[in-house]
Amino acid sequence: MRTDAYTSHPGGGGGWRDHATRYALVPLRIFLGVTFTYAGLDKLTDSAFMTDSGAGSVGDMMRAVRDSSAIPPLVDLALKSPAGFGYAIALGELAVGIGTLLGLLTRLAALGGALISLSLWLTVSWASDPYYYGNDLAYLMAWIPLVLAGAPLLSLDAALRSRRRRGTGGYR
Repeated sequence: MRTDAYTSHPGGGGGWRDHATRYALVPLRIFLGVTFTYAGLDKLTDSAFMTDSGAGSVGDMMRAVRDSSAIPPLVDLALKSPAGFGYAIALGELAVGIGTLLGLLTRLAALGGALISLSLWLTVSWASDPYYYGNDLAYLMAWIPLVLAGAPLLSLDAALRSRRRRGTGGYR
């Protein structure tokens, strides 16, 4: 059994496994970034969603899941201003998606994405049976690697970090 198959080589050398390891989070960043950007834009451009009541409204959706959610008081809070809650979720998704795609404040963006996914799991998709039919739990788990690792490659975070290092003579 080889133990050196995944070790990094100084200077960025190495084989395809090293490159695959270094770039492993990039597809996840792209998927989550595009998905959350699209979700935010979809909500913001859907006039029916941003209303307190009516077919396809955030208000009706929240009233429908209130009694089956894990935390009904969280749904009650959203129901105080359904349209305001809809805008908050949509703008949050948009900020998270753009931050993730650009790799700007990636850990913070990922934490925001995880919190949005957690709140939606505990409210909207909590009653999914079996639990794996609800996608919000899967999104929550997908955000965790980005919360932990950030975006070390192909990101504004990496470019800013590199610029700071050059400005300080290479010291962290």
